[in-house]
Amino acid sequence: MIALVDYGAGNLRSVENAFAAIGAGTTRAAEPRALAAAGRIVLPGVGHFGALVRALAAGGLDAALRERLAAGVPFLGICLGMQALYEESEEAPGLPGLGLLPGRVERLPAGVRVPHMGWSEVRPRPGSRLFEGVPAGARFYFAHSFHCPPEGAAATAFHGTEIGAAVEAGGLWGVQFHPEKSGPEGLRLLERFVAR
Repeated sequence: MIALVDYGAGNLRSVENAFAAIGAGTTRAAEPRALAAAGRIVLPGVGHFGALVRALAAGGLDAALRERLAAGVPFLGICLGMQALYEESEEAPGLPGLGLLPGRVERLPAGVRVPHMGWSEVRPRPGSRLFEGVPAGARFYFAHSFHCPPEGAAATAFHGTEIGAAVEAGGLWGVQFHPEKSGPEGLRLLERFVAR
């Protein structure tokens, strides 16, 4: 079963619908014990970095996520759910993220449209398992004002600057875009996550 982390906000319904469209069952996990039995975990995210990490900590979900990821449970962070994996974010100075990936999430540069909302080309690095079979020039749907570092990313995109569009680190996958809103290619990405 795929556990969707329910921290009291986020785009759970659209993510549930996307997994249902590919025939994958999900359950909402609002407490640590619900994550303990999960075969796969997804952290959907919309909103503010600080609100997300505070909500995870208040429910004990932060420690449970770290424990399950250390055990190798396949994980997918979506949008803010990917940003939460990093050590910190400019959106909430002084408030640590989950710290599972090194680096800092930063505001998109001045002079570009913020939020970055719409379809953008994603450029996978060679050897990416997440983007295996994705055609060159494939576009995915973004909605964000802060971005992950491109260094070490499994894929990048461009919006005023190069941004980390996806990460792969062992069992941990993350995407800055919304696969649940990205049409057939987004669904194929979710299928690859389920098939891992």
